[in-house]
Amino acid sequence: MARTYRIEQTRDIGIIAHIDAGKTTVSERILFYTGLSHKIGEVHDGAAVMDWMEQERERGITITSAATTCHWTARGWKGETNLDCWLNLIDTPGHIDFTVEVQRSLRILDGAVVVFDGVAGVEPQSETVWRQADSYEVPRICFINKIDRMGASFDKGLESIHQKLTPNAVAVQIPMGEEEHFKGVVDLITQKAIYFEGDFGQNIVEKEIPEEFKAKAGEMRHILVEKIATEDNALIEKFLASEEISVEEIRKTLRKAVLSYKLVPVFCGSALKNKGVQLLLDGVCDYLPSPADSPPVKGNDPKTNEEIFRKSQDDEPFSAVVFKIATDPFVGALNYFRVYSGKLAKGSYVLNSTTGEKERIGRLIRMHSNERKEIDEVFTGDIAATVGLRTASTGHTLCDPEKPILLEKPVFPEPVISIRIEPKTKADQEKLIMALKKLSEEDPTFRVKEDIETGDTIMSGMGELHLDILCDRMRREFKVEANVGKPQVAYKETITTDAQTEAKFIRQSGGRGQYGHVVIRLKPKDRGEGFEFINEIKGGIIPSEYIPAIEKGIKEAMDKGVVAGYPLVDLAVTLYDGSFHEVDSSEMAFKIAGSMALQDGAKKAKAILLEPIMKVEVVCPAEFFGDVIGDLNRRRGIIEETKDRTQLKVIDGKVPLSEMFGYATGLRSLTQGRGTFTMEFSSYERVPENIAKEVVEGKRR
Repeated sequence: MARTYRIEQTRDIGIIAHIDAGKTTVSERILFYTGLSHKIGEVHDGAAVMDWMEQERERGITITSAATTCHWTARGWKGETNLDCWLNLIDTPGHIDFTVEVQRSLRILDGAVVVFDGVAGVEPQSETVWRQADSYEVPRICFINKIDRMGASFDKGLESIHQKLTPNAVAVQIPMGEEEHFKGVVDLITQKAIYFEGDFGQNIVEKEIPEEFKAKAGEMRHILVEKIATEDNALIEKFLASEEISVEEIRKTLRKAVLSYKLVPVFCGSALKNKGVQLLLDGVCDYLPSPADSPPVKGNDPKTNEEIFRKSQDDEPFSAVVFKIATDPFVGALNYFRVYSGKLAKGSYVLNSTTGEKERIGRLIRMHSNERKEIDEVFTGDIAATVGLRTASTGHTLCDPEKPILLEKPVFPEPVISIRIEPKTKADQEKLIMALKKLSEEDPTFRVKEDIETGDTIMSGMGELHLDILCDRMRREFKVEANVGKPQVAYKETITTDAQTEAKFIRQSGGRGQYGHVVIRLKPKDRGEGFEFINEIKGGIIPSEYIPAIEKGIKEAMDKGVVAGYPLVDLAVTLYDGSFHEVDSSEMAFKIAGSMALQDGAKKAKAILLEPIMKVEVVCPAEFFGDVIGDLNRRRGIIEETKDRTQLKVIDGKVPLSEMFGYATGLRSLTQGRGTFTMEFSSYERVPENIAKEVVEGKRR
């Protein structure tokens, strides 16, 4: 089977944004204009194609990233064949509780469309997704949406992008009118006014720029051309000599600047009112990279750990990353993957280089939201799914068994909130274990563990909504009836000073005894740096075969800290001395000795309690401003900034998660139901002494 599209015509893009900026509405318009759906599905009607889960349709939010493939022929550059584009599109959630969906999507995308609310501009989650895109070096274009809303301002939206995200954002369009007067856009590159006519804005009409917008368009075009010209020596000479720069030159140079993260084009429109989305699609084809534009993917040889590269070409050895596992009621586990190099036909074998297992690809599937289409072969740059891989998990590398490569795994944030769960009946016990296993395979930010002391099952996730959705899925998809406890904060512990300690584990039992003796140093590390084990044993004081057992014992002991039994984090442990017995020493004895040493050392190193601090944005009418500030202060909040947004006040601050339970209800009653807030994890910080005492005594959750 041959390629339908050249690799240069492929675009792997994601739509990312803050909650309620209109990502899914933009996605639905893209499906309609590209001919993939014949009627527009609206989020507020619970009919969006990309929001296919029952919970998504009921709540009007996106929970899982949905993938689809569509085709678009861009208007524009004459004689350019690559403007006939094949788009692999991923619609991601905006809610911070589902940040894993954004992160794993960005890991495998070549470009992103960042959507902003025309009234709110850059919001907290916009900053988070922007930083995530920065960390994966994803070129992006912006779309200021909802220009028709009351209080919308393109200029303020653009200014907030400049201030909070990047000074390199350049407007390539301006709106003609705002709020209810919004009627179309001015394309600054072609200097034309563009209107969207017909019932669904499907007819694009180009006219001359109306007189009232000419001055503003001229001023904004000058800024645009100047910024683009500075990226090319020949153009800057033309610009300084006041010579005309052609549309082709502008587009070509802008594309180059976008690919190298030097400029970010800004589009505008109203997806709900069917204005501006086709031009955004043109922008995706014009400026975002194809897989061929991306640098070769970097990996390591699983055997030698030597660095190797794969070019984005069909004739290279096959390599792909599994970025998502989804449980499908009809076919079982679906493994979504992105092909970085080579091609793969169904029936062939691949190596999972993360686990070392060889697997046969029985079926290849192209996804359209939750619908499946069987295909025979995938090529470089394709996003597809397969069924029935036994060992594959999120972040695993699939590759050619003859030419193995291990690609970089994404790193996911730690859960910050936990609940206890127990099955209602004996029959539910089995179903619960099965459901928890499948859900934790799907979602790397969802963790399950057993409390050794009480025997309870503890679920941990990114927030109350995250855990609420998971419990709802267990009930509906897996038919599990369970009792769920109240949410609890996932505290952590860390040490504050250096300490050294030793531990001996000696048991005599008549026959062969047990003997293990270790001496360790503990040193605190900066917040978020994690755990490091350093082996400084010289001259075989402890035989090398016992070292892994000591490290394992130390790691196991870190799961249960010494202050209140929460996991220990951010410390370095150096093993530098000890002794062994020719007969009695064993791995088990050294593992226990390592565990005892860590527990004793943590006490000497003055362990403290850490709590998750959340970044909070509250939006409320001005008359309730004082009450809301007072309430946040009462919750141990630190106010960082307050600003105006039309008739509303916006409060940015940081508040401990333990104080934010039930905040939605509290804010509603303070603001007569007119206040809203968003919250996302910021960092772990030290718990004040009085609060730590309550946590230790079990008076706080």
